[in-house]
Amino acid sequence: MSGSSEYFYDPIQPELLYLHHVTKYKLETIYHRHNAYEIYLFLRGDVHFYIENRCYPMQRGDLLMISPEEMHRVFILDETEYERITINLKKTYMYHLSTPSTNLSACFDYRPKGTGNIIHLNDERLDLMLQWTNEIEGLRSSDAYGTDIKINAAVAQLLVMINVWFHNNSFVPNDIMPELVCKTMEYIEAHINQDITLRKLAEEFYMNSTYISRQFKKHTGLTIRSYILGRRIERAKLHLSDGMSITDACFQSGFSDYANFIRSFTKMVGLSPGRYIKQRRDASLL
Repeated sequence: MSGSSEYFYDPIQPELLYLHHVTKYKLETIYHRHNAYEIYLFLRGDVHFYIENRCYPMQRGDLLMISPEEMHRVFILDETEYERITINLKKTYMYHLSTPSTNLSACFDYRPKGTGNIIHLNDERLDLMLQWTNEIEGLRSSDAYGTDIKINAAVAQLLVMINVWFHNNSFVPNDIMPELVCKTMEYIEAHINQDITLRKLAEEFYMNSTYISRQFKKHTGLTIRSYILGRRIERAKLHLSDGMSITDACFQSGFSDYANFIRSFTKMVGLSPGRYIKQRRDASLL
């Protein structure tokens, strides 16, 4: 993913992407999102994980479910080895694994954005989780007959287990996001179709605009301007998905310049607004 603060769309190419990583250096990613669901299992390290306007200090066994609409980032606090397993699943892949009576994407979709993302696995559940991830990891290195079917079956079994856990979840995570950053995000979301300036934020919070800007960049990895742009693109996508015209979606999302909207949308989504509408329409016919 690009290190520029202007880019925070990180597309996943395969239908199923499985990664088991160990990082041995300090790492800070910017807020980003994918075009796929993400299962994230934290195993070790000294890490803070940000989702939307929340921040969680990670503990071994923390399991997060992240939808394509949810912005997230990782901040590694030191050079302690950081180990995690991530599984990215395209919506089309999830659709074909699910059945009319078992929607495997429920744990991603049936909750408010940015909430209910995390549960903590006890030792028994963590062992079960690792059994399935080890199974998938082993199968992905094989080219034996029927391996693809076995992988799909293992992923489906894993998702059934995870959905049951999340459905019965009572875990309350420790959210350490600074109140100023959280309120800044909330203000931006509530005023996204209006002109948002640092001066207005300073007046809203009775604080110096430079301090607000620095705190926001420190905890999100993004400038406030870049963050606003990303949220406006997300709002435009919702409007387009609801059948709004491209012109109306542009101005209802806070853009004042149509050409800039088309250029920014195409750059961040990977598709022009017109192609995005067509893709959504084609997907609904599946």
